[in-house]
Amino acid sequence: MGRLWAIFFLFAMQSQAQGPAWQLGGSGSAWSRNDSLQVLIDFNSTPESIQPVYLEPEQNVLHLLKKWQFWRVPSDYDLGYEDGQKPRFWNRWDGAGGDPTQSGIFLIDADSTTYNAPKVVNIDNTFFTIDTAVPIPAYRFGFYTPDEGYRSDGTPLRTDVIPAFDASIGDDAEPTVNWGGNDLFQRVVANVGTNFESDVRIDFSRQYARFFRWRRRESPVDAEALNRCSGCGGQGNQAIPLKGTIGGFELFAHGVPQRAFYLSQIIDLGRIVNFGHLHWHATPMRRVSGVAVEDPTANVWLTAEVRVGLDDDPAVYHEYTNTGREKEVSRAIYEELSAVLGRDPRPGIRASVGYDTDNWSFWSVPFTKTGQLVRLRSGSHLQIKLTLESRDFDAWIRIDSLWIETPPLLVDEVVGEIARLDDLQPQRGFTEVELGLDTEFAYDLRAEFTTASAPGFDALRIYTGNRADFVRLEMGAPLSFIEPAAVAQEEDALVVQLPESVTRRSNAPVRVVFSTRLFEFASTFEGEVFTSDSDALPQPILPGDASEAIATNSLRVLSAEGGSVDFVRDLQRSTGVLTPNGDGVNDQLTLRYALFRLPGPVPVRLEVYTLDGHRIALIEGGLQDAGTRQFVWDGRDENGRLLPAGLYLFSIALDTQAAQKRTLYSLGIAY
Repeated sequence: MGRLWAIFFLFAMQSQAQGPAWQLGGSGSAWSRNDSLQVLIDFNSTPESIQPVYLEPEQNVLHLLKKWQFWRVPSDYDLGYEDGQKPRFWNRWDGAGGDPTQSGIFLIDADSTTYNAPKVVNIDNTFFTIDTAVPIPAYRFGFYTPDEGYRSDGTPLRTDVIPAFDASIGDDAEPTVNWGGNDLFQRVVANVGTNFESDVRIDFSRQYARFFRWRRRESPVDAEALNRCSGCGGQGNQAIPLKGTIGGFELFAHGVPQRAFYLSQIIDLGRIVNFGHLHWHATPMRRVSGVAVEDPTANVWLTAEVRVGLDDDPAVYHEYTNTGREKEVSRAIYEELSAVLGRDPRPGIRASVGYDTDNWSFWSVPFTKTGQLVRLRSGSHLQIKLTLESRDFDAWIRIDSLWIETPPLLVDEVVGEIARLDDLQPQRGFTEVELGLDTEFAYDLRAEFTTASAPGFDALRIYTGNRADFVRLEMGAPLSFIEPAAVAQEEDALVVQLPESVTRRSNAPVRVVFSTRLFEFASTFEGEVFTSDSDALPQPILPGDASEAIATNSLRVLSAEGGSVDFVRDLQRSTGVLTPNGDGVNDQLTLRYALFRLPGPVPVRLEVYTLDGHRIALIEGGLQDAGTRQFVWDGRDENGRLLPAGLYLFSIALDTQAAQKRTLYSLGIAY
């Protein structure tokens, strides 16, 4: 039997047949604001759907945002804070000394009578920063004095205006600034040295903005409060509160936020299931003359992420012990512990919060297309993270329904580990290889059956990242050579059909030996098992202790090379003399080479030099990733002109942050 079959049972991978599924929206579970963490999500405009909030003019955006974070950036007082998922408000790094009346709560509520009481404070510490969590199409920022009340000297708060201030805004890139300082953001929208207005509104061109900073400036009316002394060289001891009281801030926008965010709660599926394809039905929309209409051409899209687990909390919580070590505690206990910082570790103080990798997967890769396979472990709990993106003030995406296939398990769990065939138990505990060399690997599988209904599998796919050659299949205890039912090479994977199924009654250990070349710092040989004679969805292979013979407990392989290496190797050219005269012979130069140790796709270009070192041509080759690649050149420079006949030097150059060794090759051009 031939070992390489081009086509056969592989329809199982591509099958889009839907079995059992968990669904949000449509006929499934309802989208609910009470069952999620969300930023500017509209639950009401369309039944059974969600979409971004359309921000109307003259509507204070601050009153639409929920679950504000105060005090610190990011907050140490709210467990599990993640950037971009909740709005924030702060005035300086120490949270105004812990006084809740100074945290900003009163400055973003809808009550014009609440305010931060005037305090004795340096002007340099009088600033407020607002983070709306997502960029909004802002066009106005403002503030006002309280509607009622008096200062201690009898001044009505309504007339206690801010005498001088400035304001600035920033986009998503703004977190590079010093959060603990009061630096201005990217664009200053107001710089007012003298103000007499109780209600201040600052207009600017509509633009996506996320960060807004207001700062108090020094004014002549502050002289009494600052208590300046002659000869003291600057500000002396401040004696009384500064002039000016803010009753609230206002922020106005018009249109759709650049992104809106939805995070579901942890969903208990009631049983352990496999996870298949992630699907959704979404409709691009646009507002035209005040009416929402469908617009298939709108520049909008959905990004979805999924994680799965075996319990209702992906975090692990710790408390300090008497010896300063950490011990695991429940979340309920952790929330009762003190979060006081700056003290020696001791009982009663919160320690670290870790991720429960034993029971939870990490978030999946972001999905931007419906119908893609979710390669995650099996589980009984599920969480969905959705980002509704827009690059148009008046267009958005409406999510009508979203569902993920939850078919029964083929096997309760299948684990795998990989090692070099000549070093099954590496001394350092992990597999290392030399890049670019053909290497033989042993890939061991172990299946666990605890559920009588689990049918098992008879085929597996190993994602090798590059083309791989099958060497042999071994099964049984002890392992012995056995002829596979079929083998197929894919562009980035190897598929093997077993001669017999792995089931609860016939659970034979499996080893696949194959050969491939690696080109990257680290490669993970993910895999999946499936049944060849049905449309049942594949089940991922998890890294773990698959056999005593292999000691890596991992599917990851690392490069053994240290220091700097050549990114470009094994260059071959179709000809040493290029003759671009149109006769069909050597009109083009084809360069074949291998790219190594790249973290991802990088720009590649061809550089051509004269013999005296002057660069005469630079031709862009687009983005290329690690692996075997090629570049085709017709003898023209970047402006489309043919180079004159002569002898030249050329090199393949990459745009990377790391230093690159370059090798020059000679090339003749003749006509």
